Amino acid sequence: MFKKIIIIGAIVVFVGGFLFLMFKGSGKKKNTITTVKVERGNIVDKALAIGSIEPENQIAVKSKISGIVEKVFVEMGDVVKKGHPLIEISPNPTPIEFAEAKRQVEIDSVSYENLRKEYQRIQELLQKKLISQQEFDKASRNYRESELRLKLSQEKLSLIEKGKTNVADRTIESVIKSPISGTVLERKVNMGDPVVPLTSYQAGTELFTLANMNDLIFRGTVDEIDVGKLEEGMTADLKIGALPNDTIAGILDKISPKAKLEENTTLFDVEIKITKTGFEMLRAGYSANADIIIQKKEDILIIPERVVEFKEDTAFVEVKQLNGEIDKKTIKTGLSDGLNIEVMEGLEEGDLLVERPPKEIK
Repeated sequence: MFKKIIIIGAIVVFVGGFLFLMFKGSGKKKNTITTVKVERGNIVDKALAIGSIEPENQIAVKSKISGIVEKVFVEMGDVVKKGHPLIEISPNPTPIEFAEAKRQVEIDSVSYENLRKEYQRIQELLQKKLISQQEFDKASRNYRESELRLKLSQEKLSLIEKGKTNVADRTIESVIKSPISGTVLERKVNMGDPVVPLTSYQAGTELFTLANMNDLIFRGTVDEIDVGKLEEGMTADLKIGALPNDTIAGILDKISPKAKLEENTTLFDVEIKITKTGFEMLRAGYSANADIIIQKKEDILIIPERVVEFKEDTAFVEVKQLNGEIDKKTIKTGLSDGLNIEVMEGLEEGDLLVERPPKEIK
């Protein structure tokens, strides 16, 4: 029994000593004063824009004739010149459309032939001075109009049958050609797909998407907090997630005058022209962030903003002297990036500043 009491007592003494040393050590650690040096460095004030890389001009290619996709001459990623064939469309009229076009040509042919004969007869009567000039002019006008109607119906039939025709020395054909020089971004139809034509009352089938990949821009949004600091012409550094080691530079080109609301956040659209690319090829659709440089200062005195105490319009820091004493000094601050702040007056390079531990929330 006596031995048990001794053992228990020893354990209590050991635990008590351990707890005493632990709390004593933590108290010292809590009271330890750390310092940071006043150093020279750079500070950049910037605004963040979030968006993506896009072509400056992107074109949707559509057809003005209906039919079925007969041939496809290009694939996604191909580089084409203006006028390069993209796709051939084979006419696919309904039976009633073909019948109406065929019969309209026959009707207009009969009308034309009758008016042609009438015109020749009126012309002879005019030479004999048996009719007036006014009657001749009327017959001539009817004859010319019937000729035009016949040509129009023949052109419609040619388009329905062959997919091509000539109108006023202009060839209209079923081969759709590239309207620009650029790259095929998307091919949206395959052989055998139906094609609805582009008209004044319908959008038409989109066949391809083309763009000049040499004219890429950044399109994105900035928060309303930052937009008031921005001006067109500011430089920007772009960071692309897919190209982490590449450096891309640009210039702020456009700032939207109108805000938009997204997820209860007020944002403004911006466009940045890319002026310098790295060694990797840029692709349309890359997600990217842009740091728009508002102001930049190099080789200046900087300190962590967390060691500065602000009271109204005055900034204070605690300076540790060589003898260990701590003095409170007033300083003049300048540019800040949220982490570091510029010291314009009151400190010298190498000064030691006291960094107090954050106050505990009780």
